Amino acid sequence: MLSGQLYSATDRQLLEELGAVKDIIFRYNALPPSDAAGRLAILKGLLGHIGDDAILINQPFYCDYGKQIRVGRRFFANFNLTILDEAPVTIGDDCFIGPGVSIYTACHSTDPQRRNSRQEWAEPVTIGDNVWIGGGAIILPGVTIGSNVTIGAGSVVTRDIPDGVVAAGNPCRIIKTL
Repeated sequence: MLSGQLYSATDRQLLEELGAVKDIIFRYNALPPSDAAGRLAILKGLLGHIGDDAILINQPFYCDYGKQIRVGRRFFANFNLTILDEAPVTIGDDCFIGPGVSIYTACHSTDPQRRNSRQEWAEPVTIGDNVWIGGGAIILPGVTIGSNVTIGAGSVVTRDIPDGVVAAGNPCRIIKTL
């Protein structure tokens, strides 16, 4: 799965890992919002890497495995962040994510017969430093977003976005160079 090769979405070991993470996420989302230390402790045990300085992911938060997610320093994500981390998701320093953002790495065939076989593959997502992702944006598998970028609210990012731009829309496209 992590190598980008086909894998079975019904693999017993993967399903067990998904179930265990769902329990962790349930506990995280059930904590009082005022329990910042408890939330950070759960995230440190769940995510693959957390940069220096306290991070904040507002509840609710959802992910598949957690351990493939790496976030940099001074990270903030608003309510309803969903990360499907079948492949690595790397988020740089000083990134801010608006409410209702989804980041996907899992890929499915457009051919119904292949899709129904439950064979999938995954492609990593990389987000640079100093990035703002507006509310409701969707980041699709295999996308790299450069540093010093703003992604407009409601955008669907289907391809790479270079450094130093404002991009928005569906599909997301560059609207301004900084």
